[in-house]
Order: sequence, then C-alpha cells, then structure tokens
Amino acid sequence: MSALVLRLVEFSRAHAAMVVGCTLAAVALIGVATLRHLTIDTDTGKLFAPTLPWRRAELQLDRAFPQNVGLLAIIIDGATPDQTRDAAAILARRLGAMPELFRDVRQPESGEFFQKNGLLFLPRQQTQQIADDLIAAQPILGTLASDPSARGVLAALDLLAQGALRAEVAADRLAAPFRAASSAIESAIAGDYRPLSWQSLLAGNNSSPAPSVQIVLARPALNFGTVEPASRAIETVHAVARQENLVVARGVRVRVTGPVALANDQLSALREGAGTAAAVSLALLVFWLALAVRSAGAVAAILTTLVAGLVLCAAVAVVFTGAFNPISIAFAPLFVGIAIDFGIQLCVRYAAEREHSATTEEALRRTSAGVGLPLVIAGAATAVGFLSLAPTDYRGVSDLGVIAGSGMIIALALNLTLLPALLQLLRVGGFKEAAGVAYAARLDGWLIRHRGSVLVAVIVAAALSLAAVSRLHFDFDPIDMENPKSESVQAFFDLMKDPDTSPYTLDVLAPSAAAAGDLSRRLSALPEVSRVVWLGSLVPEDQPAKLEILEDARDLLAPTLSPISVKAAPSAAEVLDAAVHSATDMATLGARGDHPSAQLADALKRAAQQGPAIVPLLDSNLAQGISARLQDIRLALQAAPVTQESIPAQLRRDWVGIDGHYRVMTFMTGNARDPKVLHAFVAAVRSVAPNASGTPAGIEESGRTVVRAFEVAGCLATTAIIVLLSLVLRNARDVAAVLGPLLLAGLLTMAHCAIAGIPLNFANIVTLPLLLGIGVAFDIYFVARWRAGEQGLLGSPTARAIVFSALTTGTAFGSLALSKSPSMADMGELLGIGLIYTLICTLLVLPALLGTSPAAPQRTEHV
Repeated sequence: MSALVLRLVEFSRAHAAMVVGCTLAAVALIGVATLRHLTIDTDTGKLFAPTLPWRRAELQLDRAFPQNVGLLAIIIDGATPDQTRDAAAILARRLGAMPELFRDVRQPESGEFFQKNGLLFLPRQQTQQIADDLIAAQPILGTLASDPSARGVLAALDLLAQGALRAEVAADRLAAPFRAASSAIESAIAGDYRPLSWQSLLAGNNSSPAPSVQIVLARPALNFGTVEPASRAIETVHAVARQENLVVARGVRVRVTGPVALANDQLSALREGAGTAAAVSLALLVFWLALAVRSAGAVAAILTTLVAGLVLCAAVAVVFTGAFNPISIAFAPLFVGIAIDFGIQLCVRYAAEREHSATTEEALRRTSAGVGLPLVIAGAATAVGFLSLAPTDYRGVSDLGVIAGSGMIIALALNLTLLPALLQLLRVGGFKEAAGVAYAARLDGWLIRHRGSVLVAVIVAAALSLAAVSRLHFDFDPIDMENPKSESVQAFFDLMKDPDTSPYTLDVLAPSAAAAGDLSRRLSALPEVSRVVWLGSLVPEDQPAKLEILEDARDLLAPTLSPISVKAAPSAAEVLDAAVHSATDMATLGARGDHPSAQLADALKRAAQQGPAIVPLLDSNLAQGISARLQDIRLALQAAPVTQESIPAQLRRDWVGIDGHYRVMTFMTGNARDPKVLHAFVAAVRSVAPNASGTPAGIEESGRTVVRAFEVAGCLATTAIIVLLSLVLRNARDVAAVLGPLLLAGLLTMAHCAIAGIPLNFANIVTLPLLLGIGVAFDIYFVARWRAGEQGLLGSPTARAIVFSALTTGTAFGSLALSKSPSMADMGELLGIGLIYTLICTLLVLPALLGTSPAAPQRTEHV
C-alpha cells in the first residue's frame, strides 16, 4: 500500500498538468450532469423503511384513509364563538374552491349534520333546558328574526328591560347579556371592532358549549421537489384570511399547523440564514487554512480539491440514493469538515519537507512516504464510520452514510492525485513553522514522564463519565426538534392543551362495525384513554325522547323564527333613535339598584351622541351574525333520527375506509408531553389493539428504530475499524492506543451532554459514528509517526496539522450549529462538543498512552 501511494503521488506530480486538466474537466462534466438530475425529496414519511411493522400499520391506515395523509390543520381562534365558527366556514369555502392547491378541505365535527343533530348528542336534561330557554326567549327571537339589524338588537334589549320593569323576568338574569351589549357598544365608541356573541347569549342556539377554536383540515398539493413543498399552500391560507379580514385586528387569529406545516417550517429553518452561515464558515475556513499552510497556492489547491470532491460526492448521491432527503442533504458540511483534514495533513507535511528539500519532487516523495499510508488508513476508517449507517432501517441516515462514506473514498483519492499535482503546478514552497512548535514537544515529554498520573486521571475521568452517562436520555418526540417560536409549533402545542383537539391520538382499523363497536368498548375501559370515537359514536343515544322535546319546541317557535316579513335595513337615524329609546328604559331599570342596565344606558346615550358616524361599527358590533345564529336554531330544531346508514357520505368516509375497514380513534388521558404518560397510553392501547398506529406510536417506534439503528451502526463501525487497524498495525497495543483516547472522548462527550441536559435525538445521534471516524483519523496520524520512531509528537507537523484540521472541521460543523433549524443546530452543537474532547484526548492522552517512541528508523519504510 505504501508503494502504491508513492507511485500514485509520483505519477500525479510527474504528469501534473494532465492530471489537473483531466480531473477538473471530468468534474465539470459530471457536475453539469449531476445538476440536471439533482433533486430533494422532503417527504419525511420516507425516512424510515416501509418494511418495519409499525410503518406497515401506518401505511395500511394511509391507504384506507388517503384524505388524512399530508394534512394542514388550520386553527382559527376568534374573539367570540360566532367569529370563530363563521371564519372557519369562510376559509373552508374559499380553500375548497381552489382544487389546484387543495385536494380536499373539510371541517371535522362541523357542517350541516352537526348543526342539525347536535342537540341529540347532549344529555336529555340539557336538551330539555335548551328547548325551554328558547321558548322563554320567543319574544326576543321574534324581534331579531323580523329585524336582524342593530335596530332589532336595541329593540330586543329594550324588550328585556321592559320585562324586568314589569317583573316578568328576574333582573339578575339579564346581567350577562346587558354587560356583553355594553362592552360591544363601548368598543364601538372607542372605534374598535368587537362583535357581540349571539351564539353565547341565545340559549340553545348551538349543539354544545361554544368552542374556543375551530379546525379546518386541508390536504394541499405538495411539490416534494422543492425545499419547502407546502409553502405555496400555507401562504395561500394566510392570503385568503387577509382578504376576508380574518386578522387579529378584527378579533380572529388564523394559524397553520399539522404534519405538513411542521415539516415545511423545519425545512424553511434549514434554508433560512444558510447562505450567511455558509459565507461566514467559508471565510473562517480560508482563514484557518491560511494559518495552517501559509501559502495562497496551498490554500487554493486544498479548496480546489475539496470542491471537486464535493461535486463527485453529489454525483454519487444522485446515482446511488436518488433524491436527497432532509437528513442526507447535510452531507455537504460534513464532507467539507472531514475531507479537508486530508488536504491539511498532506500540505502541512509537504511544507515541512519542502523546507528541507531541494525540489518539489523530493518533498512530495518524502511526504507520501511519511503521511500517505496514515491518510489511507484514516480515510478508510472514516468511510467505515459513515458506511456503517447504510444497513440501518433509518433511511434518512442510511442515505447519508452511503453518500458521505463514498465521499471519503473520493476525497482520499483526490488528495493523493489532484492535490499533489496542484502543489506541483502552483510551485508551493515550505515554511519554517510547518515543522511544529518546540514548546509543544516539551509538553509531550512532560506527559510521557508523568504518564502514570495521566493514566490515573484518564481512569477517573472514564469512571465519572460512565456514572454521568446513565443520566443521558433520548428525546423520542420529533416536535422537540422544531423551532418553538414557529407558528406551526405554537399552534400544535395549543392543540395539545385540550384533550379533545390533541393530535396525539391512536387509530385502530376494525374489519366490521360490530368489531369496531366491541373494540371501542374495550378501549373505553382503559384508564389511559379519555374517549373513543368511531362511526357508531355519531349515532346519539336516547334519540326518541330528545326528538320529542325538539319537535315540541319546533312547533312553538317555527312561526317566530320564520316571520312572514323582515324589515328593511334601518337608516342611521333609526338606529340612533332606537338607542335613545332603549337607553330610557335601561336608565329606569338601573335606577332601582346596582344593575348593569345603568352602565348600558350610559353607553347607549354616549353612542347616540356620536351621531351617524358610529352606526356602521355599532351595527357590526351588535348585529353581526344574527341571521346565521337564527339559522343555526332553525336547523337544530329540525333534528331527525340518526343511524349509521343515514350519516352523510362526506362524514362517513372519515370513519369507514375505502377498503371497508372501520377507523376507531382513541384519545389519551393526561399530559401528552410527558414521555411516561405517552408510553403508558401506547402500551395500554396496544394491549387491546397491537396494530394501533398514530403519532404516539410513531414517536415510540421511530425512537426505538433510531436507537437500534445506531446500536447496529456503532457495532459495525467499531468492529470494522478494529479489524482494519489490526490488519494494518498488527499490534494489539497499538490498536488499543488508537481506540483508547477515542472511547474516552466518546464517554466525555456523552457525560457532557448528560450533565448539560442535552438529550440525544433523531438528528444529533448521527454525530456518534462521525466522531468515531474523525477520532480514528487523528489518532492514526500520531500512532504512525510514533511507530516510525519520531520523538516529540506534539511538536511535529502532524500535531500542527491535527490542530488546524480540528479548527477547520469545527468551522464547517459550526455552520450546522448556527442553523435556524434546531435539529441541525443540535447536530452541529454535539459535533463541536465531541470534536473538542476528541482533540483533547488525542493531544493529551494519546502521548501518555504511547510512551517513549521505539527508536526504529527502519520501520519508516513499512509506514
């Protein structure tokens, strides 16, 4: 191998122009072809192998209910329940009219079915109470139905006050509506839009307590060939909201979350600031290179070799893995950070040899003899570290392993061919400092003299680290890798606060309605389950009694709710006259004692004093939504018997799949953010339904898959590196010397994470095999020099090259740490921490482990 490296470097030097010209021409052609086929598949669902049992369950559910795949959840919060409900209906209608952007738009637990039959889902006593309240409010309802304007509202309020004055209704029952009306009028006087909630004030107008949020589910058309496949759809949602005046200033907040939005925001974070981070990283990279090699020609040669390797590495990705995924796209900074080490090692050694050699030919020959084989070993070890990821079921890093592992082989080949040829053509010289630092050699001697104390310190550090590592934990929840300040994450967390809207549910497929019903009963009995929903849940209980109650109310209220004629819209003067008239009765009622009617009278008088200018806002604040709420009441009183067969097809398809399977959805009890609660929920449901799938199961299973994948990768990488080192070094002590500092660095890194509260997650766990490859490379360089009989390793060109390699590698990884994406930042942070400990163990522990170098110059030829 040494002889092969010597001949390869010599050939490249002797035919430098040809090697450079042919290599760069080939790289340019390959780069153009690669650019044409370069794509990115941002579908995070493909990050795990589809053959995994839990993935098969997920895919079966997706096939049965394709409308639930790739959803945006649009969350609407309104100042009043009326606004929330109306805003959701407007958004659903507008987005549904855009089939080119949204394949499916729907409102779960909304629509005419629930408006019409909602009262049947309440307890009979509550249904009776709502019917009684509606009947008692018949005069008010009649007034509003015949005049659904601010004038009609003021007349209805006046009617209430007159009833209290005649003792027909208790005055305290009017406190809430009078306060609400007063607040709406005060807001109009102040120029603010704050509508009155008639849904809350008209008893019985809704099937259930007013919801605090409404959810619209939309399935966008995604373009996975772009970095942010859902951006256009998300931007359209917000654009429509602005067009319809559904904005915070008008009391409505529209946010977008769901799996697609979360993934889109994560990918957006990857892109955001990437250019700036890359520019800063490149500038620092060049700075460290300039300090390391002290030659513009050498810097140019290293960067040219690096860019050529990056292009060829991208070509390998296109050929072997196809499209990049959100994890494998990180190959670029990883390749730069690791591959640049080969160039620095060769150039620093060359500069030291050139300082004492008459010709470039002699310097390159001595350089290849001294550092060639260690580079081969380091490259092979690093490639093994990456390729160990390839056989895993975690497809995201499996692709990364193939790309980066192949890249290491490419980088090694280019550094032994293109780089020497460039050094020859650019006539790069040497410099005195390349030989190393003298005082560092004295530190090396001190470490050897006190090696016993150093080894004791190493044992103590290892023991303490082992104790600390037990506190290290794996964060299984991918939501923790998202930007907590993003809209999608904040909306997601808000959904999780309510057990009825939490997305952390589990779904089970049942072959028939009978099986689904039986499964629902067994799951409902579990203490970890708060409720179970399936098609049968949409069939209310005790329907005959409730229908009779609603039929009686409908007979009494039908003429009231559907008057023969409706008054024309009032003029501004008519509205102001109604305000003055109502204020008079309110003041009379308020004079009898401390009652909100007095405050309302004052507000009405001040509103009337504002003149016609206040009328439009007064009408918006008082009368908006009256017609819609009256229609809600009409529909609620038209309830009809519900059976599974009578459930509308649009609603039925949410619960019966295209393959005939029935979907049974379970909601969890307790805090979904608590890993113990989540685990208990998944375990309990799966004890009844082993094939249950959903976000909680995905979190549990994907975490296990990732941990298992890296256990396999770690064993493969360690075994392969030990075999490689054993074949090359042929000495168990030397193999141990290479691996010892590396294992210690790994322990210190994990202990640091445990103490600092940095958990392992889906992203930063990728760094572990990478650090293994980097550490082996650093240690190999030292051990090779030591075996060659060199004294004072820390003062050698190798030590200088290792230090600057660490600086350049850390700079490349720093671009990840600066990422706006928490997952990439976590990866960069852990790489940085691990790199520091790797460097410390290489420079301070390895010399003590090696001891005095065997003075055997004849072994140089073998190295």
